[in-house]
This record gives sequence, C-alpha cells and structure tokens, in this order.
Amino acid sequence: MTCTVYFVINSQGVSNSSRVFYLRQVEEKVVDEMAMTNVLTGKYRTTGTTPLDLSSCSKGDILKYFEASYDLNESLFVGLKDEDAFYKCPDRLRLPLIFYYAHTATVYVNKLMLAGLMTERVNLDFETMFELGVDEMSWDDTENYRMGGRFQWPPLAEAVEFRRLVRNRIRQLIEDTPLQLPITQDNPWWAVMMGVEHEKIHIETSSVLIRQMPITMVTTPPKWKYAPASTGTAIQENPLVQVEGGEVTFGKPEDFPSYGWCMEYGQQTFKVPTFEASKFKVTNREFLQFVKAGGYENSSYWTKEGWNWQCFRQMRHPIFWVCTKGCKSSCGAVLSSYSHCLPEHFSTTYTDPEIRQHLENNNGPQNGDLNGNGCEHDFRLRVIFDVMEMPWDWPVVVNYHEARAFCAWKGPEFRMLTEAEFNMIQGGALGDPSKGVTSDPVFHKDPQANFRLTFGSSSPVDLYRPNDLGFHDVFGNVWEWVEDHFNCLPGYRQHHLYDDYAFPFCDGRHGLMLGGSWASNGTYNSRFSRSFFRRHFYQHAGFRVARTLPGAGKSPVVMVNTDVYILGAGVEEKDLTVPETVGLEVVPMASTNRQFHQETEEALAAMLALQYGDGGQNYSKALADFCVEKANHYGCPLQKIVQLGCGTGGVTYQLAKTYKEVIGLDYCGQFLEAAIALQKTGEFHLSKPGVTDSETEKKSMTDDIITVSIPADVQRDKLTFKQMTWVPNEIPKSDLVLLDFLDRVNNPKAWWLRLWEIVTENGIVMVISQKIGKEELSSDLNNKLDLLEELELQFKDGQGQTKVTMATIWKLRM
Repeated sequence: MTCTVYFVINSQGVSNSSRVFYLRQVEEKVVDEMAMTNVLTGKYRTTGTTPLDLSSCSKGDILKYFEASYDLNESLFVGLKDEDAFYKCPDRLRLPLIFYYAHTATVYVNKLMLAGLMTERVNLDFETMFELGVDEMSWDDTENYRMGGRFQWPPLAEAVEFRRLVRNRIRQLIEDTPLQLPITQDNPWWAVMMGVEHEKIHIETSSVLIRQMPITMVTTPPKWKYAPASTGTAIQENPLVQVEGGEVTFGKPEDFPSYGWCMEYGQQTFKVPTFEASKFKVTNREFLQFVKAGGYENSSYWTKEGWNWQCFRQMRHPIFWVCTKGCKSSCGAVLSSYSHCLPEHFSTTYTDPEIRQHLENNNGPQNGDLNGNGCEHDFRLRVIFDVMEMPWDWPVVVNYHEARAFCAWKGPEFRMLTEAEFNMIQGGALGDPSKGVTSDPVFHKDPQANFRLTFGSSSPVDLYRPNDLGFHDVFGNVWEWVEDHFNCLPGYRQHHLYDDYAFPFCDGRHGLMLGGSWASNGTYNSRFSRSFFRRHFYQHAGFRVARTLPGAGKSPVVMVNTDVYILGAGVEEKDLTVPETVGLEVVPMASTNRQFHQETEEALAAMLALQYGDGGQNYSKALADFCVEKANHYGCPLQKIVQLGCGTGGVTYQLAKTYKEVIGLDYCGQFLEAAIALQKTGEFHLSKPGVTDSETEKKSMTDDIITVSIPADVQRDKLTFKQMTWVPNEIPKSDLVLLDFLDRVNNPKAWWLRLWEIVTENGIVMVISQKIGKEELSSDLNNKLDLLEELELQFKDGQGQTKVTMATIWKLRM
C-alpha cells in the first residue's frame, strides 16, 4: 500500500500560491532516507566550499578542501534508493551511475601517478575501467553501442572500498609531501588540485544524471534544500538592457592564484559594438510561450543540426518539464522505454483553488495539444530528487538547439550572447584580475549568486540583486549557452597531466557554456570558467536573449573552421554561417588542437609515401629491423610490442614478422583507416590529393592513384589498431614500447612520462624523434627509466630525401 506525501517548504516573502510541493510515492512503512549511506567513505554533506588561494593555502586547507569535495560527491549518491539504480543509464548518451561514482577516484590515481606523487597503483583494473568517460560523437545508446550491453560492472561494495582506499592514500600523500607555495602549473601539487577540481566538475555531472533517473529510483536525502519557487512577484517581462560597445579582453592570467584548466588560459581581445541582452535568463514562463506556439514542431526555427536532433528525440518540451503524455525520455539501455511524462508522476491533488478549478474544467492535466492550448497548469518540473509544481520564475534548462530555436521564434534579430558579450555583461564591479582572488566572485563571502549548492536546485531569476549593469544571475543559477564554438584561447598552455581534457573537443561540434550553475563548485563557477559540451547535451544550462542594435555593427562570434575527420565516418559537415539578421560576424579560427590539422589527404599521402615507399625499405623495414636488433642486443623477449604513433601501419606490419602480438596506436583517423584497410585486404588505394573522382575513374592504375600493400608473409591476426586510448591503463605491458610520434603530438611530455608503466621489467622503450633527445626526456621521467644509449638514425623520407633522427633507448629502473 502506498500513500502520497507532500513536503512543503516556506520561504520568507513567498506567497501561498507559489509554495513548492514535492511529490513522493513511498511505502506506507517508514522508509530509511539514508538507505544508501554505505556509499559514504567520509561525512555526509550537501553544500560546496570556497576554492583555495594557491599562493597562501596550508596543508590543512588542502586536506579540508579535498575531504569536502570527496564527501559531497559521494553524498549525492545517497539519493539513490538502492544498489540497482547504480547500474542503470539515466541518459542514453552516458554510462551507468556506477561509472561516475568510481570515476573521480580513478582520475586522482592516474594523475598522481603521472605527477610522481603516487608510486603504486590502488587497483589497476578499476583505474582502467573507470577512467574513460563519454563525449559521444553520435546519438547512439552509449552502453549498448560501446559496451555491447553486456559489460559487467563490479559490485557496489568493491567500488566503495576502492574510493575508501584512494581517499586514505591521498590523505596520507597530502600529510607526507612537502608543500611548496605558490602552487603553480609546474608544481607537483597541481596534480592534487587537478583531482579535487575534477571531482567538483563531476558533482555537477552526477547531479544532472540523477535528475534524469526514474523518480521511483531516487529519494530526497536529509537536509536537501530546494530554492523557493518565487520571490513573491511573478516575472512577467524580461526587458533588454543596453550595453555600450567597446573592447573586451578575456582569459585567465597565468599567475592567477587559483586552479585553472588549460582552455581558461590565454587571452582573446575583441571589439564589440553596442548590443542588448535580457535582464534575466529566459524563464520557464517565458519559454512556455514557445512551447504553446508549436516551437518544437516548426523546423523553420531550428538549425539543420538542431532539427535533426529534434526529429531523433521527438521533444515536446524541455527535458525536465513533466506532462502526462508519455514523452520519450533520454534514458538508455534497459530504461529506454521509461517516460517521466506519465500521470503517476504528475500530481492531480492541488491546494491552490485556481489550479484545481482549471483541472476540473479540463478533466485533468491537458497538454497533449500544445499548439496554443497548453497552459501553466499543465506542467510540473523534475528537480534532482523530486517532481514539483512548476516554478515559472526559475530559468529554463535546455540545450543549445532549443535555445537557438527559441531565439529564432522570438524574432529574426534575436540570438544568444557571444563569449565576448558575456564577458562584457559581467560589469565593472569584479575588478582587475591582477589584484588576486578578490576579483573572482567565487571567493566572495557574499557572492550574491546561486552556486556551490547554496540550494539544491535553480532559483528565481530575481532572487539575487543585479550587478552594476543591471543583469541578474551572470554567475550561477544555470550555465549560459553562448553562440561561439568551443576552442582554446590564443596563447593557452596545455598541461601535460591532462592533455586529453579539452583538446579533443576543439572540433567545431562543441558549444560553449559560461557562468556556472547552482551545482558548480570550487573554481568551476569562476569568472574564468569555460565549459564545453556537444550542442545536444544537457547540463544545468539555459540562456539569455541578445540583440545587436541596428547600425551598430556586428558582434564577433568564433567558429572553428578546421575539418575534423571521424574514424569510420569521415568529415562531418559544419555550418560556419549565421543568419544575416542576427547581427553577428563569424570569426573563423583554426582548431587549437594541432592534431586535427593532420587529418588531410596530403598528410595521409605523405605518411603512405614515408612508410611504404620502395616497398617499405626506406623507413618501415629499416626501423623495424633496428628495433629487433636492439631488442636482441639487450636480451629482450620478442613477445609483445606497442607502437605509439603507428601512422598507416608500415612499421607495425614489419614488426609483426617477428613479434607475436603487435598493437599500433595513433590519433589520426585517416591514418588508421588506411592501416585497418591494409589489415583486411592487404592493399590500400588513395587518389592523389587534388585528383577528382571523375579523373580517378579515367586514370585508374596510373600515377594519379597511390597504391600500397603489406608484405605477404605478415600474419594480420597478430595486429590490433586503436585510435588513441588511455595510456598506460588500456595498453598491456610490452617487451618493446616504440614511441614514434612525439614530433606531431600536442604535448610530448604528456606521452613520454607514461611509458614506464607499460614496459616489462626485461623490456626496452625506444623513442624516435627529430627534435627531442635524452636531455629533454631524462629530466621528466620521474627517475623511472634509465638511458641505455642515444644514437642517430638515417632514413629516406617519402620524397627520397635523407633525414636524420634521434633514437634513445631506455630500460625500466629496478
């Protein structure tokens, strides 16, 4: 037997009609709200903490900061009703919650190992399984697509124990490691702060995912506090506020004394004409008009990419709105048929007479026909652990596509802010960043913003006072989507401990969000924070409407113009234009990920010529023979080899003549497709760059076609090719580790410091580079490898020119 229980929270100044009611179907017997306390390895907590000033913090400060973030992340999972919920996919584009529970502990270990602060792993299997997250390049069901739907995650108790062991190890590390201030990017303690701030990011990620779980699988944890629905005066209008044009410079200074991610550093300067932006972020009430007008059914409001997404998702309203019509959910795997929008999730018991009368007149909630007939009483809102009456004065939570469609519906001149404009509406009250942490609102005692889980939800857009320019919620409440593509800033410095954090996403397919949300914690809601997601992804994110004034000129918007090749899919089409009416000028920028620039037919042709020219004699065979010679000289087994930087596989195939198991790894999709094609058929054909398809048909088997083949005596089943992967975790220990792409990666140090963990005790590491020799390598290997020898190698490139490169050979220090 069940009963309906309402939890009522009153807030000073909140009218009776805007009270918040929380619906929960519970067992009639008493339910232990802390049933999942077994996931806690520390204290239970519900609020975040102020970040650290890295110029003056103590060990005690760092330990307290670490413990608080570790506690808060685990505390979110107390809201799951039972262990079964940990193994469900709340979002088809993500993995089950068990992954996110253990993931942050894994990253701590992996980064601290790379930094040399930790010398022994806790659980290599877990540190592999829970390392790689998801930024999907398709709309497939991730668990079924990536894992085949058969992946066996470990028992929850083992994941809890893993987190406990990692916590204890880091606590001891903090206590035992000498602290040197300030903590800068070159300081080993930066790795500790990286782990803490990464955990704080995932506090927000997990809150988004738990919010998508079936309501029957969650329960409201103790002391969880939602914001009031209203301040007492309904927000009926959202006026535009004018901002005078001028020059704006943004980017985090290198010496700013708080932790930062690589994409925050650097500097960008733009001249921005006078523009207008909405005083508030767009509210649920404001967005309702778009829903009622049939905005989700009218393709003219959507970009091509956005409409393709909308046809796939079949959305009728924002993802966290709840109706009664069985709308398609975003859940994945076994939850794919679940819907939040069912009558049992929508209370038909109300205390407000106006709402009750509406429902009686309309025979219950009626939002099946939203084209003009939907009304305020036809929707509720899913918050993280509950379903509540719709707080219409809260900001709407949508993805980029929905925000862009709303702006187009509002009028042809409307759009979202640009990144430059967002930095302008921050106002002048923040101060000069060179003055230290006081210029960042996350360090203020009274920041006048909803972040750090002050509330466990969004809040009314007028709850906090406006800034000096008249804008509310520039920081916190929900993130703001802007029009720009995500890219790193000019002059950035990529950190070797996390070179795969942002760079893979500088592809023109990822949007940019600024300002932080109610769940943002630590430096994640800093004035410098820049967050990136695919445009169809959901976070606690909304938007603000903007408009360029007639005759004022056009505002600059950054768009990445580098083609990005996807393994198995080719180059995805990108639209680098904006409607003439919205007052924007596209500033095309090359991706700051230099690896994307090698995904060209010219680069592919050059790699094929290098590795297969003259039957592979001038490079591939010579290098493979050299590797085998040195392995024999140093008494290394000839069992397993991994080549980091295999290119099109020329050297890898030659090595397969001798070694029993060969793994070739590269980041370049075009290179790997050629290598895999050779593995399947023994041959690969490529039209020379500049030759059209019609010309190829006429001139097949001529000099306009590049044809390469692999030696007939190669056993192809010995080989495995991978496109990047987490090294060292996902690569088996090998007798020979050949590192052959330092001259073309973003950050060489990020690769060579990982090698000691993937070489066997009796194996060798060989580094081939034209630019990097023993002096550069020996200073950054954390004393894990000893140099055996350095020598010069001569080879002929694809044009027959003699080249000289350096080879350094290393052995694991015993």
